[in-house]
Amino acid sequence: MAQEKFKFASPAMDHEGRMPRKYTGDGQGAKKDISPPLEWYNVPDGTKSLALIVQDLDAPEDPSGPIVPWTHWVIVNIPPSLKGLPEGFSGKEEDMGGEFSGIKEGHNDYKVPGWRGPMPPTSGHRIEFKLYALDDMLHLGNKVTKDKVEEAVQGHVLGEAELVVIF
Repeated sequence: MAQEKFKFASPAMDHEGRMPRKYTGDGQGAKKDISPPLEWYNVPDGTKSLALIVQDLDAPEDPSGPIVPWTHWVIVNIPPSLKGLPEGFSGKEEDMGGEFSGIKEGHNDYKVPGWRGPMPPTSGHRIEFKLYALDDMLHLGNKVTKDKVEEAVQGHVLGEAELVVIF
């Protein structure tokens, strides 16, 4: 019997697939840059860890230049036994302990670890959450980045699931 499709979702995104302001850099005060809750289903058999990369697919590095995805969040070594991450998880993984211990947040394109929400100058940007099911843990040193993760997962991906929302 074939395993069901690896799926990824967020209960916080609205019915039109839009990201609420509190998860973005446009929120207000304490209601700003909160990492969204995430859920996944049907993790492939043999998965030893999960890795997540979140990026704005429509971000130009320079307004007059080409589109180069902008990284908002990188996480590695998520235990496959977890079914998701709670809202506001970013920056608290070490405090949570237990089933969350061992998870490592990497540096985003703002050059800081953890979640930093999108804040594009125009609306309509696609924000991609890509989750990798891996056959091993990732050992990437102290400074984890999207590039290091993308290189390290080569040959270790058992499945991919993605969620694309609009901001």
